[in-house]
Amino acid sequence: MRKILLVNIFLIITILSAHAQRKSDKPYFEDLSLLRPRVVVLKDSSTTQITTHGNSTPVIPTHTVNSKVDFVLDSISRFNLIRRSVDGYTIQVYSGSKREDAMNAKKKISDETPDLTANLQYQQPKFRVTIGKYYTRLEAYQDLTRVRSGFPSAILIPEKIAIR
Repeated sequence: MRKILLVNIFLIITILSAHAQRKSDKPYFEDLSLLRPRVVVLKDSSTTQITTHGNSTPVIPTHTVNSKVDFVLDSISRFNLIRRSVDGYTIQVYSGSKREDAMNAKKKISDETPDLTANLQYQQPKFRVTIGKYYTRLEAYQDLTRVRSGFPSAILIPEKIAIR
């Protein structure tokens, strides 16, 4: 009996709240421009004055972080000057221990797609044949779809790209 009573109360509240939230024919409009703070930049100094709605006296910001932000940006700039590589991607076409298979894969790439150059690398104990250096995954996927017709096992590998 108690459950039925609770269900009925729930249904009545739901119906009443839906009735109260009826949309009117008029579009909703509210002008909040009066409540927004007004910012005035003084031309003769580097300070900024902010006035609020109820207060006509200017408020001068005291906790600025400009010098701290400049320090961080300078340190990032210095780091970028000494940086020698960038994270990027390459397409790996072959990886195995047989040199002949690696050479055949490199030759097949140059025959099928002359605009792409294949690199043969030996990293002990295997040979790798890779194609291109890409900064984004999207750039690499365009060439990967072309190469997969001849090499279905071709994959995209993250790699460091040297900056000159």
